[in-house]
Amino acid sequence: MASRSSYDRYLTVFSPEGRLYQVEYAFKAISGSGITAIAVRGKDTSVIITQRKVPDKLLDPETVTHLFQITPSIGCVMTGMIADARAQVQRTRAEAAEFRYKFGYEITPDGLAKRMANINQVYTQRAGMRPQGIAMILIGIDAELGPQIFKLDPAGYYVGFKATAAGQKQTESINFLEKRWKQQPANAQLDRSAVIELAIEALSSVCATDFKAGEIEIGICSTAEEEPVPEGIKVGEGLFRQMGEEERGEWLVRVGEKD
Repeated sequence: MASRSSYDRYLTVFSPEGRLYQVEYAFKAISGSGITAIAVRGKDTSVIITQRKVPDKLLDPETVTHLFQITPSIGCVMTGMIADARAQVQRTRAEAAEFRYKFGYEITPDGLAKRMANINQVYTQRAGMRPQGIAMILIGIDAELGPQIFKLDPAGYYVGFKATAAGQKQTESINFLEKRWKQQPANAQLDRSAVIELAIEALSSVCATDFKAGEIEIGICSTAEEEPVPEGIKVGEGLFRQMGEEERGEWLVRVGEKD
């Protein structure tokens, strides 16, 4: 039988075991990024949290981000190769804008996830392309279904989650979240505070680090009454926003005192 190298040179050639090695290498690029992202949803809130690593002291830390807003009520965290991530975000925004232009209302989180997963799948079947080395976790508020989380991978697979993770410590994060979920009463749904605290606890635990406010990013979509909203916007709109450094610091202190 020919060696593995005979099958990993081309994107469109299957190995005898039915594997596409170039697609698997794209998954390695995600875990090799050194960043971990976690998403959790509750009864009225979806939250994403990710590490922020500034590799050079000369860089402006405000320009280093893995969180992006797609529509007013949908945001995402990108884990993996940041250049691929920015290209994917640009395409995702274009797809959401085209949907809004065609139909007159904003696309739902599951509709956007399905569309982008279809595009990712095309990248695995044409020789002139390569899979993008990123995992995208979308969060948003669905008018009918409430808070949503969807994760997309380079193979074009997507599915909804109650909580999930991506990146270097993905396995450890998912194990932590599964244990916490088993401790919850059946059909219990977390409120806004519990969702944020669980996300911070999970990231701190798997990374074994007491984070400072500048070392993490938090994005949130919430219809809870205590969610701060911009002037002129109704409470309960569920818009996506990134937490400021001061607010992140307050939540870190709160979780630290709880421990």
